[in-house]
Amino acid sequence: MALAQGDAEGKDTITVKVRAFAMLREIIPAEHDAETPGGSTVGDLLTLLAARYPGLGDALFTPAGVVRPYVNILKNGRNIHFSGGLETALNDGDTIALFPPAGGG
Repeated sequence: MALAQGDAEGKDTITVKVRAFAMLREIIPAEHDAETPGGSTVGDLLTLLAARYPGLGDALFTPAGVVRPYVNILKNGRNIHFSGGLETALNDGDTIALFPPAGGG
């Protein structure tokens, strides 16, 4: 009966597109679809990805679990810093872009 309950409440999982830039492409695919439970937040997605891809958690988070200040995370082109941070809700079809610092000269 769990399936029927899930149907009554909506989708059990959602799919979001994850895009990685710069050195993060050495850790995770440059672009891929990720499934996460319905009702997930950006923080939930990043935790799931960090468990799947060794090194990603260290690249994105401080030892205290806070997003590193130089990492930018965008949901559908908007920085999550201005829309709820890691508690920003995800919807099916969203695109999450991960931008680490980029060096150059």
